[in-house]
Amino acid sequence: AILSFLMDLSVAKLLKAHQWLFLNLEGNVLLQFLCWSLYPACLCAFASTFSHNICPYSTGSGIPEVRTMIAGSEMPHYLSLTHLFTKFLGLICTLAAGTTVFLGKVGPFVHLSTMVGAYLDNLCSFIQGGKKQGATGMLAVAAGVGVASCFGAPVSGVLFSVEVMCSHFALRHYCPCFFSATCGALTFHLLSMWSRDGETLQALFKTNFPTALPFHPLEILLFVLLGLLCGAVSCCYLFCHRWILKFTKTNTVVLKMLTTEKGLYSGLVVFCLASLTFPHSAGQYMASKLLFWCLCTHGIVTVCYSVVDSEMWMLILACTLPQPAGYFMPVFIYGAALGRLLGEGVVFVSSNGTIFGHQWTSVNPGGYALAGAAAFSGAVTHTLSPALLAVELTGQFSHAVPILLSTLVANALAQSGDRPSFYDALSISKKLPHLPSLKKACPR
Repeated sequence: AILSFLMDLSVAKLLKAHQWLFLNLEGNVLLQFLCWSLYPACLCAFASTFSHNICPYSTGSGIPEVRTMIAGSEMPHYLSLTHLFTKFLGLICTLAAGTTVFLGKVGPFVHLSTMVGAYLDNLCSFIQGGKKQGATGMLAVAAGVGVASCFGAPVSGVLFSVEVMCSHFALRHYCPCFFSATCGALTFHLLSMWSRDGETLQALFKTNFPTALPFHPLEILLFVLLGLLCGAVSCCYLFCHRWILKFTKTNTVVLKMLTTEKGLYSGLVVFCLASLTFPHSAGQYMASKLLFWCLCTHGIVTVCYSVVDSEMWMLILACTLPQPAGYFMPVFIYGAALGRLLGEGVVFVSSNGTIFGHQWTSVNPGGYALAGAAAFSGAVTHTLSPALLAVELTGQFSHAVPILLSTLVANALAQSGDRPSFYDALSISKKLPHLPSLKKACPR
């Protein structure tokens, strides 16, 4: 939790410096463009170069490697102190690049948490006289703590550890995992509250949806439709992701750059992405300044449509960057835009108060955004924990049932046909040891 707080604090300082520089160049579009594009490009180029020279294993999410270690494979270089320092600093630079690279924090921070857990396990073994027991159990517990310390969400952190990390989760680790995750979430909330002079603990992204009648019973069908939509889009996303992973390993030019010139590759890719999101060009329709520090002059429908239309391929391209980066929150945000777009459509159709002859109360498009975020991210990762994470992040329990329903439907569609999840595709691409699918190993 302390590492997470220090990381957020450092990222906030770097983002504030970018904001100050950009706003002080107001009136000069060329200098603002260079500031908007070169600042994140230099940060990402530094993160890639630093990671490549100090610890080449620190790039990427880290979750596939942690899964492999929890499964029993020995990979000590992924738990070294050098790796911890490199990943921590590289992740700060990645996050400080802002939303221009569409990358997050969860995966690498889970890896950082497992490193801390491994060192604590070694410390306990040293105190007990060299008896090393339960190393994989400590890693599984640390994975749950990593998610809890990122969002202050202990229950979904434990569920994430069970679903994503472990093919077999021992019940004896259940209580330690909940206890550690609760301590991490509480510490993170307290540090955040004290740093902002808050008066009480609250959800990270507090919402105030109406609780008297949060949704019409017939809206359940629309949440099912949203789940189908998110599941279908997730299949397209996973296919494109697998294709880009294969492309980076077969294209000679890209392969050479990723082998010898990682910093140059990251700088060029991020510069192109930042150029496309520049607020005075196409970025005005993506609410680029809103995502940083300013209000957006365009309507929510235009913003959501622009995000849905353009962010997927940008995110897929950003996934090729050889630097510490998380991939969960970007798909969470993309799903929220997808759900909000459907919600705004429902609001428009029901503007006269009736749909198909039924009298409806006011429709809340925010509920669709919440369900879309959980459904799409759950379909991409083949998990249900995002449904609980969406509830814990917002403190909005009134939409718990439709959120879970959308996530279940999206998962059912995404897992049909034995398609690998996002993290499974990374494990296969990196040729890491992993358990084969039971459906493929034991066909009917």
